[in-house]
Amino acid sequence: MILEEARRVLTIEGEAVLDLREKLGEDFVRIVEMILENSGRVIVSGVGKSGLIGRKIAATLASTGTPAFFLHPTDALHGDVGVVTRNDIFIALSHSGETEELLDLVPVVKRLGARLISFCSRNDSRLGQESDIALLVPVREEACPLGLAPTASSTATLALGDALAMALLKARDFSEEDFARFHPSGRLGRRLLLRVSDVLKVRERNPRVSPEATIDEALLAMTSSRMGAVSVVDEAGLLVGIITDGDIRRSLSREGRDIMARTAEEIMTADPMRIDEKKLAAEAVRIMEEREIGHLPVVDKQGRPLGLVNYQDLFQAGVV
Repeated sequence: MILEEARRVLTIEGEAVLDLREKLGEDFVRIVEMILENSGRVIVSGVGKSGLIGRKIAATLASTGTPAFFLHPTDALHGDVGVVTRNDIFIALSHSGETEELLDLVPVVKRLGARLISFCSRNDSRLGQESDIALLVPVREEACPLGLAPTASSTATLALGDALAMALLKARDFSEEDFARFHPSGRLGRRLLLRVSDVLKVRERNPRVSPEATIDEALLAMTSSRMGAVSVVDEAGLLVGIITDGDIRRSLSREGRDIMARTAEEIMTADPMRIDEKKLAAEAVRIMEEREIGHLPVVDKQGRPLGLVNYQDLFQAGVV
């Protein structure tokens, strides 16, 4: 009984969203073009459940490149409507299209010169009639068995708001870097903003040996730098190989202490994977995970090693 009811609700709400997909047309395109051409902000407003949906729509728009905020109709009618300008686009949410608080606000918004868009279920509603564009969000039925609580209608409105935000994002060529600028805090921001050069500062270590150095000397360079690897560089200072502590342990298990007199060139991994310091740290994570390596040389444009990053550095920086 419980699962049947839950599945019934999900079916009704899923169908409401899919029905909406088939109904999208030129009005939606006109709204996207209007927002793209507009120099102001998008202001979203609604009451009750529509207000909660409106807050989410405004937040999604703002975080994906479209300046937007939510304005409650009651607050607007008590002075906050002063934030509305003639350059703004006002989106009013009301399933019935007859919400009194919004209808009281409509003449004020229009007098200020803002364009009015509504998300409602009927073109012939008072809100629909007053709007420059009324985007219809009809549903066959609410998922509420009493037919009272907004369920399918609020879900469809939310999905339509997401569709609008994503269509605008696509039209603006909004990139991951743009997204990161609006989300500078937390792991998401670090993954999208942190550069390899930032992670290098965690250690500021750059152990290097020549190809002719002994394994004993390579091990000493690793130990003194507290890194688990060492870059092998030629006479010009260019990276030609890398030796990790794992390389040394595996050689020791095969050949014993005799390897300590061998040269770095004999044991190194030649022409290793490397990364430019200006690349995103997340790219370093991807390379290390795909190649199953624990250390990655960081080089300048000429190919000279600037240091090494390891997985622990990336973890401490919050990129992993």
